[in-house]
Amino acid sequence: MSDDSFVQKGAAATLAVPYVGAPQDFYFLLLPKATMLPVAAAIEPLRIANQVTNTKLYRWYIMTETGAPVRCSNGMVVTPDTPLAPLPPDAMGFVCAGVEPQDAASETTLNWLRREHRFGRKIGGICTGAFALAQAGLIQDHAFTLHWENQPGFVERYAHLKPSPNIYEVSGALMTCGGGSAATDMMLTLIEERHGKQLAIIVADMCLHVRSTSSTAPQKSNYAVAIGSRNQRLLSALQLMQESIEEPLSIGALCRELDISRRQLERLFSRYLDQSPMHVYSDMRLAHAFALMNETSLSVTEIALASGFNSATHFSRQFKRKFGASPHFFRKSWA
Repeated sequence: MSDDSFVQKGAAATLAVPYVGAPQDFYFLLLPKATMLPVAAAIEPLRIANQVTNTKLYRWYIMTETGAPVRCSNGMVVTPDTPLAPLPPDAMGFVCAGVEPQDAASETTLNWLRREHRFGRKIGGICTGAFALAQAGLIQDHAFTLHWENQPGFVERYAHLKPSPNIYEVSGALMTCGGGSAATDMMLTLIEERHGKQLAIIVADMCLHVRSTSSTAPQKSNYAVAIGSRNQRLLSALQLMQESIEEPLSIGALCRELDISRRQLERLFSRYLDQSPMHVYSDMRLAHAFALMNETSLSVTEIALASGFNSATHFSRQFKRKFGASPHFFRKSWA
C-alpha cells in the first residue's frame, strides 16, 4: 500500500489534533476463512481518524502466512500487503479468524505469534483469533474473548481458559474482540487513548456507529430483549438452564431454585415462549451440541455427555428431530 493512500480527502470538517510523531502501525493477519466484517470494522476507524484530522495518525497492513491471497468466510478473496514478517517495535498485530478457527492457524503462524510475543510486540485477536492465540500459548492469565457462537467449542478444547461474554477485552498487551462491530468499539478505545475523546466521537459518528458505553457490554441481546419480557422468574429460569447444560437440572430442581411451583413455571413458559420448560431446555442443550459438532473433534458420545444427554442414542434422536439429520450424517456432510 502506498504511503500516500493512508490520508484521504473527505467532506467532513478537519479536526486539529496536536500530534507530532510517527504513525502507529497495525498489522492484520488474515487466516483462511477469516470473517471480513470485523476486519473492515477495525480498519475503517483508523482510515477515518486520518481523514478527519488530515494527518497520518495510523497505517494498516494486511498479512497472510505466505503473502498469497486468502479466501474469507464470505467467499471473497483478499490480496495482502505482505507475508509474515517481524513487526516493527511499536506496531500492533491482530490475528483475524472466522469459521472453522480450530484448524486455521498453521505451525508457521503459531511460531510467528510466539516470536512476536517473545519480542514484546502487542498481539491481539479479532472474532475467533483467540483460537490461534490459545494454540500459541499467549493467553495464559489474560482476560480475553471471542465470538459467542464459537465459545462452546473453544471451552471444550481449552478447558483451562474461560472467555468473557464481553464485546472486547483489554488485558495488558493483549486485546481481543468478539468480531462484528465490536472491532470498531475496540479501535475507538485505542483512538481515544492515543488522541482523545473528541476524535473518537467524530470517528464513531462517521462510521454511523453508536458506541458501546463499556467493553463489558455483552455480545448477545439479553433474555429480556430476546423474549420481550422482563419477568424476573422467567429470566432467572432461562439463566439457570444456560448455566446447567452439561448437568441439566430437573424441573423440580428448577422450581426449588426459583421458589416457584411447577404449574407456575409451566404457565410462564407457555405465556411468553409458547413452549414447555423442558422443550426450551432441550433446545438449549441441542444448540450447544450443534456448536461442539462443528468446532471440535469430540465423538458423538462425548458431545452427548457434554450437552447433558446420558444416552448417545437419545441424543441422536433429539438431534435429528431438531436439525433433520443424525449427528453422524451431519458431521460427515460437513467434512
